[in-house]
Amino acid sequence: PGMTVADISAGGGYTTELLARAVGDTGKVYAHNTAKGRINERMKKPAMKNVVEVAGPFDDPLPPEVRNLDLVTFNFNYHDTTYMAVDRAKMNRAIFIALKPGGHYIVADHSAQPGAGVSVGKSLHRIEEIALQREVEAAGFKFVAEGGFLRNPNDPRTAPVANPNQPNDEFVLKFVKP
Repeated sequence: PGMTVADISAGGGYTTELLARAVGDTGKVYAHNTAKGRINERMKKPAMKNVVEVAGPFDDPLPPEVRNLDLVTFNFNYHDTTYMAVDRAKMNRAIFIALKPGGHYIVADHSAQPGAGVSVGKSLHRIEEIALQREVEAAGFKFVAEGGFLRNPNDPRTAPVANPNQPNDEFVLKFVKP
């Protein structure tokens, strides 16, 4: 409660709403999308009264006045930035700057096979975990933990994530701004 957070690539706002409920009346959530209007319907809910919709490119996702955030989330879309005209180093640095010291950056995505790097972002909608980790760390973040609760070792990670034959292997990485 009371935290100020940002949800990068908020889409329809599902995670944004969860964050808004968690931070409560005294908190604030910035819902980023590359274009405004994606969460219009959800914004009508009372739980969304502390949400500010922001639009901007991935590599400049938040207005300059948005600073000292407690938390930034980026769920299941980081891989999309690998095949778009996005400067991911600039994007991660912008998120670093927006966070307060000790603030957390949580990135969840679909796992690619070892060695795939960012090469299967468009074809399989996956990213190699270590490639993402290195990019985020290069912006100054320190890796602190992995949440294994979305792991599926039975996923061969050779097929696109839509309509899988089994649950996808997914990872959640937690970084901190020193």
